[in-house]
Amino acid sequence: MADPARRIDVLDTAPRFTAADVAALNARFAGVPTREMLAAVLDEGLAGRITVVSSFGAESAVLLHLIASIDPSVPVLFLDTGKHFAETLTYRDELAARLGLTNLINLTPDAEVLAKRDENGLRWSYDPDGCCEIRKVQPLARALAGFDATFTGRKGFQSATRTGLPRFELDASDAAGRLKVNPLADWSSDQIVAYFEATGLPAHPLVAEGYPSIGCMPCTSKVAAGEDPRSGRWRGWDKTECGIHVATEGAAEDDLPPGYDPVF
Repeated sequence: MADPARRIDVLDTAPRFTAADVAALNARFAGVPTREMLAAVLDEGLAGRITVVSSFGAESAVLLHLIASIDPSVPVLFLDTGKHFAETLTYRDELAARLGLTNLINLTPDAEVLAKRDENGLRWSYDPDGCCEIRKVQPLARALAGFDATFTGRKGFQSATRTGLPRFELDASDAAGRLKVNPLADWSSDQIVAYFEATGLPAHPLVAEGYPSIGCMPCTSKVAAGEDPRSGRWRGWDKTECGIHVATEGAAEDDLPPGYDPVF
């Protein structure tokens, strides 16, 4: 037997989660009530170090309420892009206080990147993908480096691109196998409404004004009756997601601040 003092340390380079892990989790929790599933994930540590990524948008209160009822100390990441509606920022603060969230983390864009790539703040008007990249994708990527998994509030009914969304999936933007958990993937719009009514949760003030999906102010418009709930996001552009839920190659090397290590 080798001398323990001379043993070679081997770095664990295996992915955090694999496709087999995802399949096992989806099988275990098939048909299990959402709160029961959330409690198991959190209490048993099934997802390792996990955080919530929340927009504090139209339906965000449901997932935040469910998680807070189990563990209000779970980190909640909010992308403070500098382009939000004032109503969203007020709603964020009011909801966090009401739910007793004790670990709300506001993520902001890198000042050097903004100065270089969006000096006048109008990049959204001619390059919405680039705007999302520097205001959402990059800040979130930096923050997620310390987590093994994320909770998202995505639901299958929200758009055609989200139909059939699973409860558990691998994060396409992370080669190291980060897990993405979508607790409300199979919820219907009626279930969301019923949950708000049953719990007395406050609605985002812009919902009543015709905004069923709320993002940054310049890229969010009202939605007419019968339209896809997310049709008001980036209206007129061939764009349906901000980029945090899809694989990305990141920014060009000369767009990054000194010492920045992308973790896409």
